Amino acid sequence: MGFEVGSVLEGKVSGITKFGAFVSLPDNRSGLVHISEIAYSYVNDVHDHLSEGQTVTVKVIGIDQSNRINLSIKQALPQPPRQERVGGRRVSGHGEGERRVPGRRSAPVFQGEPAQPKGPASFEDQLKQFMASSDSKLSELHMTEKRGSRRGRR
Repeated sequence: MGFEVGSVLEGKVSGITKFGAFVSLPDNRSGLVHISEIAYSYVNDVHDHLSEGQTVTVKVIGIDQSNRINLSIKQALPQPPRQERVGGRRVSGHGEGERRVPGRRSAPVFQGEPAQPKGPASFEDQLKQFMASSDSKLSELHMTEKRGSRRGRR
């Protein structure tokens, strides 16, 4: 059986490390699922998500020059709906003007108009804003150090 990038396979977890899990594949092959490819949520400990001997569905996401197979469990699953932050809380959009807090079984909380982003729209704009702010703070810090320092003078 040839392994190609994009193939979805069944395998068994054969070993767990702090950086991921090894999965036994057909044809007596094995591959590594890196900790970042286990779940769409943050994974602090692999043991919280997988156990040895567990059957998993994996997607081949890469084969390097040494024929090592890189696998992903999360890419073999459908992506969960994206959550947005409103007032410091993660919420899922369920309709226009409606916000629901995940994990709660209560009725949705209505907030009228959808929240508009306060900052720049694109990553590049955010990066420019951060760089300008950082440069300003660094120059203020540098000027304060020059005025307050008396080293070298006597």
